[in-house]
Amino acid sequence: MIRLEHVRKVYPNATPLKDVNAEVNDGDIISVIGPSGTGKSTLLRCINLLERPDGGKIFFGDEEITSPSCNIHKVRQKMGMVFQQFNLFGHLTVIENVMLSPVKLKGETRQSAYDKGMELLQMVGLPDKYLNYPDQLSGGQKQRIAIARTLAMNPDVILLDEPTSALDPTMVGEVQAVIRKLAGSGKTMMIVTHEMNFARAICNRVFYMDEGGIYEEGTPDEIFTAPKRGNTRRFIRRLKVFEVTVEGKTFDFPGAVSGIDTFCRKNMIAGNLSNKLQLAFEELLLQILLPSPEVRRIDSVIEYSEENDEICFDVRYDGKAMSPEESENKLSYSLLKAETSEIQYAAEESEGYTNRVKILLR
Repeated sequence: MIRLEHVRKVYPNATPLKDVNAEVNDGDIISVIGPSGTGKSTLLRCINLLERPDGGKIFFGDEEITSPSCNIHKVRQKMGMVFQQFNLFGHLTVIENVMLSPVKLKGETRQSAYDKGMELLQMVGLPDKYLNYPDQLSGGQKQRIAIARTLAMNPDVILLDEPTSALDPTMVGEVQAVIRKLAGSGKTMMIVTHEMNFARAICNRVFYMDEGGIYEEGTPDEIFTAPKRGNTRRFIRRLKVFEVTVEGKTFDFPGAVSGIDTFCRKNMIAGNLSNKLQLAFEELLLQILLPSPEVRRIDSVIEYSEENDEICFDVRYDGKAMSPEESENKLSYSLLKAETSEIQYAAEESEGYTNRVKILLR
């Protein structure tokens, strides 16, 4: 239904979309997730041509809508957009807001638009508000009216740009309930959201956006349960990351320890867990790995999970296959083992490294 080929969008100080390629099939419900500033809203606005891409092509059906000859006004009649800030006309009543586009753009009679509009207000649970003005409504009610207004055009695709982000937490549920009902109607939908549980429950596909494009995509189970790529996994599991790379036998060990301490304090990691991490770092790198003549390069990644309050200390190093357990420094290994919940070793070749140790700290 929608196809994006090498779509690029550039702003003076940022390039949110570098090279986006994707297909949206008829009936798909796609949740678009990712950190702030990674181009999620820009993607939707480019698809609807509220933002003109600076490169690439977008197809809607068989028509290239980025072509200068495309009548974008006709395309938008088939592609509805629900915004963060509702965008209702304050001088019109609720029913007039819902009726406006079908009458003006599709030429429907006022009676037909009124009858359909009242049906849609019934669907979103607000038929009694039809004569109210937007400033008489709560945020959740305004967003439900905005959804009804979008549906009044009977679009083939609905794009929802963080539809609950501007709402009080007490109102989020009422809007999500309407979107859940809409999802069962067979409409094709793309939803930008930060509500992970909602995204997982409602969609059949997930786009995780990062590094200027769709960094990873898959089913909800694939993305939320077993993401394949590092940035996705860190985002889904709310991981905070700190990296230390060692090249050569000498490196700034006090500086590295200071960096770890700052990382722990910044992320409010409990003192006992912070102490375990610093001990593991010292015993593994300084006492076990660096004294080995075989080891010259070490890459260590510290991942702290806010969700589970645990740390994964992931260390890769070069040289011959050598488990820390095989080290001559038995005292350091026993100290390391005593302070950790789990130690996993594997001899594996990846990016110039030949050994990998994963340490779990709780």
